[in-house]
Amino acid sequence: MKPKDIRMMIAAIFAASLVSPIAQADDEPYLTLSTGFDYSTGKYGTTSTTTTTSIPITAIYETGDWSLRLTVPYLIVTGEGAVTVSGRTGGRRGTATTTTTTTKTRTTQSGLGDIVTLASYDLYMNDEADTGLGVTGRIKFGTANKSFGTGLNDYSLQMYSYTQIGDLSPSLSIGYEVVGSSTTTPMNNVFFGVIGTSYSLSDATSIGVDYRYAQQASVTGSEQKDASIYASHRLSDDLYLRGYVMRGFTDSSADNGVGFSVSLTY
Repeated sequence: MKPKDIRMMIAAIFAASLVSPIAQADDEPYLTLSTGFDYSTGKYGTTSTTTTTSIPITAIYETGDWSLRLTVPYLIVTGEGAVTVSGRTGGRRGTATTTTTTTKTRTTQSGLGDIVTLASYDLYMNDEADTGLGVTGRIKFGTANKSFGTGLNDYSLQMYSYTQIGDLSPSLSIGYEVVGSSTTTPMNNVFFGVIGTSYSLSDATSIGVDYRYAQQASVTGSEQKDASIYASHRLSDDLYLRGYVMRGFTDSSADNGVGFSVSLTY
């Protein structure tokens, strides 16, 4: 697998887990635009199911050791409003559930989600060994309405690393997130991490798996634990396709999810 393909593959994995794309070593800057959909469903510790469809538009600008990313998602959410939509693509964060006996109405709402920006810097990169180490800063702006989010900003900082061993490309990310909190929506800051590996079927196609963990972010919530299986295919030097399925293992993660994206580099 080519070094560029490895970086594009890891970028797709970590984008769903708070990590930005890893910059290419070329001096010439380039722009990547991507879109697709992420669909997830779960009860998140409540008695009813909430489903979320996210249609993100993402722009990635990469130059030298730097990578900048902007994601603007459009959300379609069906539920009773007891769950707060997370800024993580395809993910949800459980919030406090009501203790009253008031009957809630199940509705479908749509609109702008939380806008996410990321800046990534490669501290070390060895193209010959297909190995890299870097740092990423992320801001999730509370742009979504109160039906989807808290209206508060989240900030995170993390380290990421990757390497290639034959056809295998293991990767690891560890970070800390300062979660927006208020008297009405009290939240805790959390450590999180993602570990995964991909396998190259050919120069153009790879498959892989990753596992994500995050500490409990709210008093009534739980830890986030979920796993994803994905496939990535390069149609040309500039066009990439990716699809995935995910399974959550706690009340703060979606029970199930699926997604697809297409990326074009200029």
